[in-house]
Amino acid sequence: MTRLTWLSHGGWMIETEEHRILLDPFLTDNPAAKIPVQQLPKVDHILISHGHFDHVADAATIAKQHDATIVAIYEIADWFTKTQNVESTVGMNIGGQIELPFGSVKMTPALHSSQLPDGSYGGEPAGFLVTIQGTRIYFACDTALFSDMKIYAENVDVAVLPIGDVFTMGIDDSVAATKLINAKKVLPAHYDTWPPIAQNANEWAARIETETTAEPVVLAVGESIDL
Repeated sequence: MTRLTWLSHGGWMIETEEHRILLDPFLTDNPAAKIPVQQLPKVDHILISHGHFDHVADAATIAKQHDATIVAIYEIADWFTKTQNVESTVGMNIGGQIELPFGSVKMTPALHSSQLPDGSYGGEPAGFLVTIQGTRIYFACDTALFSDMKIYAENVDVAVLPIGDVFTMGIDDSVAATKLINAKKVLPAHYDTWPPIAQNANEWAARIETETTAEPVVLAVGESIDL
């Protein structure tokens, strides 16, 4: 069994029977977050999609507290090693795939920007295709809609797509992305953290139901789905 829990904003927890992985944890300065960093259960890997503050702010603290490995594009992994004193990092790049104890992780393209909090270059922004025991989960992360999503994520079991607009794709493009990749289930992310990215997720879900073949799953912050 694999469990997905929405931590709010772009943050997710992925749990298997033996492993716990975080994606873009942002809790401390996040007005929508419900779980303090200090109350997180034991984590062994942290996936980072890009360098913006609202995706990296808590990663070093969590990695040190849990002896977790940060997986990110090379420039960000190197930044965590050299400036944040994180002992275990894995740097990779777009299109690359690695095998980790919980499954495989492929780094997919994203159309966005990436600058680290101190102004350092954050490499290219990315998404992730995570495969655990045959279940394929596509985290588009912060991105615009682009046609190559179909190449990397066609027919995935689960797609997590941003709907907040302004900084990522909005509802219209999220529906288009769902059609493009033909996901079985689709979950929204990166919305309602602050007023500029406020969205009605139920309206989004209604459109997914009527305009695509996917099953929409809208989670409250802290809620989980078992795959």
